[in-house]
Amino acid sequence: MRIHGLLLAAGAGRRMGTPKALVDDWLSRGVTALRDGGCDEVTVVLGAAAAQARSLLDGVEVGIVEADDWADGMGASLRAGLAALAGLDAPPDAALVTLVDLPDVGADVVRRVLAAPQTSPGSEPAGGESRTQSITPGVLRRASYAGVPGHPVLIGRDHWSGVRASAEGDRGARAYLAAREVELVECGDLATGQDVDSPTRDQRRAE
Repeated sequence: MRIHGLLLAAGAGRRMGTPKALVDDWLSRGVTALRDGGCDEVTVVLGAAAAQARSLLDGVEVGIVEADDWADGMGASLRAGLAALAGLDAPPDAALVTLVDLPDVGADVVRRVLAAPQTSPGSEPAGGESRTQSITPGVLRRASYAGVPGHPVLIGRDHWSGVRASAEGDRGARAYLAAREVELVECGDLATGQDVDSPTRDQRRAE
């Protein structure tokens, strides 16, 4: 089974004061989390300040997609990313989707989501064989934090067209997932899973 990591990093970050793809090392950190967590390949979706964000990925082995309609919200980024994966000569079996503004979501979270259901909170993945057995093109699985669904979200190829048709605004795949049975993988012992919408005190000082 082939898993493709999809990092959504197209937003303008209005409350942040700058596009989130340009904040600290969030962009490279997100790519590293996906790759080190077990994704076979990684694609980043850019939009606002795309040229500057591209420069931060120089020398990084990663695919880049620009969402022309990124200003319409996260749904536009998700549509662009999934369309790019579907158009590959050999589309992957599933896409693991995460957001650039989740700086505490690391490779350990990605690894657990990919390895479920063989793993549980506090345990290590059982290895490549269990990962392959637990993922099919029909999979729908996502991380949860203290029982609250979050990112990353594992979307099997069978669902891509449906997600693209329903993704709009900043809701992303929320409506599609809400209408279906989705495996939840508790990761609250590894990260908060909270998106960062405003600069920290240290970030404000650095401006």
